[in-house]
Amino acid sequence: GKYHENVRVQARYEIAMKQFMVDGNFKAFTTNFENLTGLSQLPGLASQRLMAAGYGFGAEGDWKQAAMLRIIKTMSAGLKGGSSFMEDYTYHLDPSNDGVLGAHMLEICPSIADKKPRLEVHPLGIGGKEAPARLIFDSATGDAMNVTLIDLGNRFRLIVNTLDVVEPLQKMPKLPVASAFWKPMPNLIDGAAAWIYAGGTHHSAYTLALTPDYIETFAEFADVEYVVIDKDTCVNNLKKELRWNDVYYLLSNGLK
Repeated sequence: GKYHENVRVQARYEIAMKQFMVDGNFKAFTTNFENLTGLSQLPGLASQRLMAAGYGFGAEGDWKQAAMLRIIKTMSAGLKGGSSFMEDYTYHLDPSNDGVLGAHMLEICPSIADKKPRLEVHPLGIGGKEAPARLIFDSATGDAMNVTLIDLGNRFRLIVNTLDVVEPLQKMPKLPVASAFWKPMPNLIDGAAAWIYAGGTHHSAYTLALTPDYIETFAEFADVEYVVIDKDTCVNNLKKELRWNDVYYLLSNGLK
């Protein structure tokens, strides 16, 4: 068809990128518009399929989320539910039924899909590249969480926000990317405030396969600060927790 070659290009990218990572024993990767020398498309379908094969991914050079996604995919191997790179795409600000539409430009892992994905080609509108092929689908529903890893200069912090992933409120035929619609805990207003106070990023690793206990255990193993935002979170108490954590890590680092 009209876009047959666009799909073939992505297949070539996938084969080449996978071989590069196999040769180097790399487990995660990032992409960036500034580093696409010689490529006619941003890797979309290629990145999605590599994530589905277990590789970590981060867009716009976000190596921390690429690493976090690889860790989550490794921890969840063999478990029900998938995991993906994710971004808060836009917000549904209806006071009686608010929520978050999560998506990205192209790169959402099909392991989270509720049904067979559609393969489509659409122009990006930015980046000055050719129209990339990508898989389009809605996420499966259920309990999930967003996990992000941030650098505070003297330490890392892992932030978890638990989610209730629900069916989209309506069909979105003009949204040319895969997506998930969720209600963050404890609610959108407090969840967003807590995420911001904790230093949460606009990229995250999204998983339907794990619970916060997995990330808490990993944080203890890795000696990394852990902050969870869930149904019991009170923003004022979280702010106090963050201040106490600052003091603890300042003192503990000084004693080492």
